[in-house]
Formats: sequence, C-alpha cells, structure tokens
Amino acid sequence: MFTHRHRRSIRLRDYDYRSGGAYFVTVCVHRHRCVFGEVEGAEVRLSPLGQIAHAHWQAIPDHFDHVSLDAFVVMPNHVHGILLFHDAEPAPHDGPAYEQFSRPVAGSLSTAMRSYKGSVTRWARANGHPDFRWLGRFYEHIVRSEAALLRIRRYVEDNPLRWHLDRENPDAR
Repeated sequence: MFTHRHRRSIRLRDYDYRSGGAYFVTVCVHRHRCVFGEVEGAEVRLSPLGQIAHAHWQAIPDHFDHVSLDAFVVMPNHVHGILLFHDAEPAPHDGPAYEQFSRPVAGSLSTAMRSYKGSVTRWARANGHPDFRWLGRFYEHIVRSEAALLRIRRYVEDNPLRWHLDRENPDAR
C-alpha cells in the first residue's frame, strides 16, 4: 500500500522565490546514477541524455522570460547552475507568494525547476531510459552578494576538475 510521507519543505518560509536575484541550484539524478556522461581529465563528455539535459537547461529562459542563465555545468549525475531572476510584475494568482510544498507559485524557482526536470524526464523515458528519475528535491541557495556570486560561479566552472573528490561521484566514496 502506498503511503504519502509528509516532507517538510527545505525552502525559506515566506520567501518569494519569484524575486529578482541569483539562485544557485543543484539537481541530482536518482540514486546518483551517472547517466549524463563521464569526466575525462577536466572535461565532461556528455552522453546523448547529458546533451539533452544541457540543451533543456539552456532553454529555461525560453519558457520563463524573467529568467536568464549564468554559469552551469551538466555533470555525470547532477546539474549545477546559476539562474538569474529579473524583477518582473508577478502574475496574479490565488494564495501566498511564497512556496508551499507541492504547490509552487507560477514563475517561481520551483516552477522553473519542475519544468526543467519534467522536460528532461519526458525525453529520457521516450528515448530509451524508461526508468530515468531525478531525486525528488533540488538544492538551492539564494546568492546574496557579488562576492558570493563570483565564488559560486568559480565552483560551477571548476566542478569537473574536482569530480574525483565530489560527494556525488560514486567512485569517490
């Protein structure tokens, strides 16, 4: 019998995730399976599914006109990226402007991530990866300063160099 476990949201309570600013995001493949490619030296060699994950990340601004991309990298089993939300007049909606578990607000970070993960999943399952899944949640960090943005940008860009140390790397454990 399926039982729904109650999960507490990891998002900041009462924070409007449609707000302008930079958000550092990490999304991981379920069970940390390395389906997006492999790291050779300091370079990620993307599989066809990894190329789709890359292309769909690049397409996020096509679906969310108030979002632009900063640094991002598709790793063998996760994606790191910085999304820049530009201040825009929020669309009218019912309910609070802050996230509630399983009820993302239109135009919010959760909605953008749900859209991204869903589009990659649909492609994967239609193209030879019927059991592809993401981890249910994603990690986000609100970038609060230019210095933090520069530090996170460097982290994202250097991620392939540190793959051998990465806690998401099953061979590094």
